[in-house]
Amino acid sequence: MTGLDPDNWDDLRRLGHRMIDDMVDRLATLRGGPVWRPMPDTVRDALHDTLPSGPTSPDILYERFQALIAPYATGNTHPGFMGWVHGGGTGVGMLAELLAGGLNANCGGRDHAPVEIERAVIGWAARIMGFPDDATGLLVTGSSMANMIAVVTASRAARDGLALRRQGVGGRKLVGYAAATAHGCIARAFDLTGLGTDALRVLPVDSEHRMDLAALRAAIAADRTAGLEPFIVIGTAGTVDTGAIDDLDTIAEIAAGEGLWFHVDGAFGALAMLSPTRRPALLGLERADSVAFDFHKWAQVPYDAGCILVRTPGRQAAAFAQSLAYLSREDRGLAGNAPWFCDLGPDLSRGFRALKVWMTLGTYGTDRMGLMVDECCAVAQHLARRVDREPLLERLAPVGLNIVCFRVCVPGVDLDWLNGELVKDLHESGVAAPSTTMVDGVRAIRAAIVNHRTVAADVDAMVDALLRLLADRLETLAK
Repeated sequence: MTGLDPDNWDDLRRLGHRMIDDMVDRLATLRGGPVWRPMPDTVRDALHDTLPSGPTSPDILYERFQALIAPYATGNTHPGFMGWVHGGGTGVGMLAELLAGGLNANCGGRDHAPVEIERAVIGWAARIMGFPDDATGLLVTGSSMANMIAVVTASRAARDGLALRRQGVGGRKLVGYAAATAHGCIARAFDLTGLGTDALRVLPVDSEHRMDLAALRAAIAADRTAGLEPFIVIGTAGTVDTGAIDDLDTIAEIAAGEGLWFHVDGAFGALAMLSPTRRPALLGLERADSVAFDFHKWAQVPYDAGCILVRTPGRQAAAFAQSLAYLSREDRGLAGNAPWFCDLGPDLSRGFRALKVWMTLGTYGTDRMGLMVDECCAVAQHLARRVDREPLLERLAPVGLNIVCFRVCVPGVDLDWLNGELVKDLHESGVAAPSTTMVDGVRAIRAAIVNHRTVAADVDAMVDALLRLLADRLETLAK
């Protein structure tokens, strides 16, 4: 026997139909089960088998998936999941993953339909963000990679960019700017690209958790006086802690006046551009030189589907393109269709991420997606009002988009410890899964309403469960 195809295709077809039926049933009945459940040690141990040397029936492996994997997933498909910023996915996105897997396309380049679908999706993304039609971009794992590509592209767009590619960054004193509320992947991008985290100026924020623009101006002036080379300023559209949006329009003005690359990390908040009612809060994003965001967050595309857009054609290629004999582009045949996506980022081997984005946006349309964004924000406002009414709860930050930060407040208890323990209690209850963060030096319970399935009743159920768990904790402490 040679090759890995099955002896009987009908057996595989039967198993595939069963898998689809089971997963559709799971999505249809999510609300009736727990958000998350702890994985028993016996299950954890069972997943760490010895390397298989012989074959195992796919039916047996699927039974193991059903017993050992599906019940212990992250839970972000569930309407009670409110932690971090995770999209909920959709049924059509799940099916798109199946179709993409069947084609097994490498979208690094060459002349085939999956590459054209990614080009179409990048065009859609440009229109959503208010970028020119000829903007370039590509789909990546997520905003961590998208932001890194932006930092690399911006550094190569600075003076003597081609020399920088050859000689490295060691001889240059490049510096950039971001607020203290910027995502940690920004500092990591400076680290991994060799600029060093010391080259990132971390600026203070105002009372609304937005970048302090006077501090930005002062930092740029001080660095120029010191003989350094400012090259990028990074604004945030939807900070990870509170969902705040930097004053992007004014940052765009400052960047233009200083000759700096203006990048926006819009990991989840940039997709508020889908909503006519929320879009005005993002004024200035359309002026950015680049923007990073995730379709797998508010656009509900299955993981992973990040995106980087660059306004000016040629900038990404100048930063990443290579001329290699074994990747020569031809005027016809499969090796045609230049430029290739591998010229716009670090990856040569790239999966067909674009199909799930194409099918998700195509199925629902931008109008309905915008309404979904509005509904998430409305649920967040409902939660904020509920928190404000509860005497034992305190809201810790304004609610600009879809994130509510609050805490339990009772006298005589270490509140950071108590709120951290209550979130873990909530997780183990299966009712809801918020996360935690620090807001103005205190631990907050952080509820991010990103899942399209989450409604007002779900956040009320979270608060009800939280107050019950608090009562249990206080009773135990009193004993």
